[in-house]
Amino acid sequence: MSNSFGKLFKVSTFGESHGPAIGGVIDGCPPGITLDFEAIQNELNRRKPGQSKIVTQRKEPDEVTFLSGIFEGKTTGASIGFVINNTNQKSKDYSHIATSFRPSHADYTYDKKYEGNRDYRGGGRTSARETANWVVAGAIAKQILPTININAYTSAIGPIQLNRPYQELDFNQVEANIARCPDAAIAEEMIDYVSQIKKEGDTVGGVISCVLQNVPAGLGEPIFNKLHAALGQAMMTINAVKGFEYGSGFEGASMKGSDHNDLFNTDGSTKTNYSGGIQGGISNGMDIYFKVAFKPVATLIQKQMTIDKEGNEVEMMGKGRHDPCVVPRAIPIVEAMAAIVLADFSMLNQARKIQTIS
Repeated sequence: MSNSFGKLFKVSTFGESHGPAIGGVIDGCPPGITLDFEAIQNELNRRKPGQSKIVTQRKEPDEVTFLSGIFEGKTTGASIGFVINNTNQKSKDYSHIATSFRPSHADYTYDKKYEGNRDYRGGGRTSARETANWVVAGAIAKQILPTININAYTSAIGPIQLNRPYQELDFNQVEANIARCPDAAIAEEMIDYVSQIKKEGDTVGGVISCVLQNVPAGLGEPIFNKLHAALGQAMMTINAVKGFEYGSGFEGASMKGSDHNDLFNTDGSTKTNYSGGIQGGISNGMDIYFKVAFKPVATLIQKQMTIDKEGNEVEMMGKGRHDPCVVPRAIPIVEAMAAIVLADFSMLNQARKIQTIS
């Protein structure tokens, strides 16, 4: 099982949704960085369950404890070990799927890959609870890159869309409502819609948009380590993600080159930014912007037909506490994974410039 992400700035994680704890080890963090622990915890608070009426009601404080790699508030350059204790497991809620599989969930594929050895409690290792580890690493990555601004927001839930360009939005308003949409009127529509979906025992998907600003030109490689490919991998790693596009994305496929080309200003910036801040796999100094599509959560509080381990058709209905829509809680996860990629690529770029030792 692959449990690590990144090359020079690398996070390796452990733990299951209903085990005693989750946690990880961060390698490659430079020494001497004074960490803002309140900022790290705030990122976890943005992700944690039970924070509003439109998310899962599992109550977890998600308080991180650092075990190594930090002394007197500063990073030492050694591995940063951390742990987040699980405190509110209700494993009995999952006994009904011990021998059956939730449709469109990872239950079946995990069971097949690991020859029937599956922790079915809350999804075990496949649970999105794992992403709390990524948020810790991403929060530290953000502090490695203090001049880069990373802002994600809800741009769609179900059929309700925010169609305004990000340049017109105030990112300070993202945290002003529980939908994490920077348009108050659209946010209210989203909240009402998710509330209704929840009453029906159903779920709904959505889209998160993310903008990376002040990224220096030169990050990424032109062949196999393209920056947009790494961002795509990072986003597609997040549970429930079904799509990723950056820059003009699929809309660009319908344009003519004469309209799509980003013409230069004399300072090297461009008049337009259909490229999305990346050309030839390398950042060009313009804003990097992308969208991430999330499918509806697979666990429904409705009756569905499925199969058991013997291949028999059985009826099942989800139990326990589940998100009717993952999008609002996924905002800090998207930001965290983007930050990890940028920190890693910044270090790779610095390593490339090291002179040969004579």
